[in-house]
Amino acid sequence: ASSWHPYGTRDRWIPPFLLDKMPSNFLSKIFKIQAIINKTLMECKDIDNAMHLFSSITNKSNYMYTVMFKGLITNNEAEKVLDLFNEMKIEPDQFNLSTLFNACAVLNNNRAMKTGKKLLDEMPENYRNNNITSTSAIDMLMKFGDVESAETIFRSIKTKDIITYGAMMKGYVGNEMFEKALDLFEQIDIELNDVTYTIAFNACAKLCNDRAMKIGKKLLTEMPENYRNHNITSNSAIDMLMKFGDVESAERIFRSMKTKTVITYGAMMKGYVGNEMFERALDFFEQIDIELNDVTYTIAFNACAKLCNDRAMKTGKKLLAKMPENYRNDNIISTSAIDMLMKFGDVESAERIFRSIKAKDVNIYGTLMNGYNLSGESWKCFKIFEEMKEKDIIPGEIAWNIIIGACSKSGMLHHCQYIVNQIPLNIQNKIRIQNALIDMWGKCGSIEKAKNVFNLVVDRDTITYNAMINAFGLNGMGSQAAELYREMPNHLRDHVSQICVLNACSHAGLLHEAQTIFNEISVKTESIITTMVDCLSRLFMFDEAQKLIEDYEKTNTPSIIMYMSLLSGARNNRNSNLSEKIYKRMKTLFPNAKESLATGVVLLSNIYSSLGKHEEAKTFRSNQIEELGVK
Repeated sequence: ASSWHPYGTRDRWIPPFLLDKMPSNFLSKIFKIQAIINKTLMECKDIDNAMHLFSSITNKSNYMYTVMFKGLITNNEAEKVLDLFNEMKIEPDQFNLSTLFNACAVLNNNRAMKTGKKLLDEMPENYRNNNITSTSAIDMLMKFGDVESAETIFRSIKTKDIITYGAMMKGYVGNEMFEKALDLFEQIDIELNDVTYTIAFNACAKLCNDRAMKIGKKLLTEMPENYRNHNITSNSAIDMLMKFGDVESAERIFRSMKTKTVITYGAMMKGYVGNEMFERALDFFEQIDIELNDVTYTIAFNACAKLCNDRAMKTGKKLLAKMPENYRNDNIISTSAIDMLMKFGDVESAERIFRSIKAKDVNIYGTLMNGYNLSGESWKCFKIFEEMKEKDIIPGEIAWNIIIGACSKSGMLHHCQYIVNQIPLNIQNKIRIQNALIDMWGKCGSIEKAKNVFNLVVDRDTITYNAMINAFGLNGMGSQAAELYREMPNHLRDHVSQICVLNACSHAGLLHEAQTIFNEISVKTESIITTMVDCLSRLFMFDEAQKLIEDYEKTNTPSIIMYMSLLSGARNNRNSNLSEKIYKRMKTLFPNAKESLATGVVLLSNIYSSLGKHEEAKTFRSNQIEELGVK
């Protein structure tokens, strides 16, 4: 009996046959009833019947248009608002205009911009000091990115209320003008409301500098008690404090909240992930006793992906298995789930999720390809790329970067050129893409093409120089690598720059150049010293290499990587005595480093074999592997 009530209760659903049979005098006289019916239909998402009923009304009022406009916006039909406006036979009033500005802000396309600005130009003067209308106009212009026009309207308003200030601040935040948002906030001389506090906290969170921290914490201290249990405001305060790295204060606010929503839990988990406290994020996740939403699933998957240990794998896979069906076609959740599974090394499950998604976006394709790169199956990226082309999915900067990464791993020149030929020029001119291309051509042995890209980069950053220095090093051009390192501005040099140039000198046998650069480095990290040990060991300067290790160990914990570099050099020199000493030292210092010790066994047994001591090599290898308990 209830099957004809698709929207629930009998009193909220109006069958089409009733609408068709309503007398014309009913439709022409009872405007308030018509408005209520319209609103009811809109609330039930019955757009077609609402439009049908509205079109039956002969004398439509401004109020009726406002009801229709609002209903359509609520039902994500903002485009139909503009269609309806074009059919409007009466002059729009201030309420119509406010709602039309809202529709244009939601749409934010060329048609909306044209309509919104035309409405604004033609708006009667007496509406310009109406705060509601002007605030809607400010919001619309800010969404269009037309900050200057929004500021002009704001300045023209004689009596500004807190909602007007809020619209301006929100607009600045939306346009990433966080300093301006705080400048305006400091000018407010009227009582703040919950929305203003929320926007101010958001601006401080985005800016995250000394000024923002000072303002945000002061604002939080002075915030009236009645706002402290307001979930939206408290959630934004938690987010801000987490961005500041003040986890303790964020936890204190969380504990003080009487009613916590899933969004509150999400803000805390996101904060823990942002502060690389992944175990805490999972601890927190396991305490949630309310229904999860899409954001919480996404954050939990991200935490599991970052942690990537047994607990994370167990939690992530259990969560995925229990996730409701309605979330399985959500692209954002699916993207984070695919990323998590790829990090776990479970390529098959990630591919299964990928195939199950009906409407795939560019982010899902990018995440799958990135996973293939991480799992050593970069060749699969090219197949996915061809699928994207077939389905007219246009790669963005991130996706192109991942595809270029796959080319770097493939090392096939013709594949690289095939991909590069398809990258749009506006993308090729992005520095992130140029850096990736330098790296790709360097790894594929095409140093000239790497240099050509390098020369095209206008504002070179640290990564640009590092990629080119590394490209020279990979292609045996140590002198050019050292020369470019010298040309590199001092403020751009970092830890990676130093390792790249030392590696380049090491592989080219440029000892003097390597020693000079090494001596100039003020902070010598484990990686830098290891690179120098490798350089000395390659040139069979074992005493000097061992001296470096001894000096390092005076103030630091021994590093197995340094000993592996030393052992590799001794292997190349076929120096069995030194190799034995190094291996014994490694066993003493690193008894639990089974995999590295097993590699050492292989290197040492290879030395015996190269010296013709095949039986000794076989016996040594067998005994040591058994002793280590590895296969």
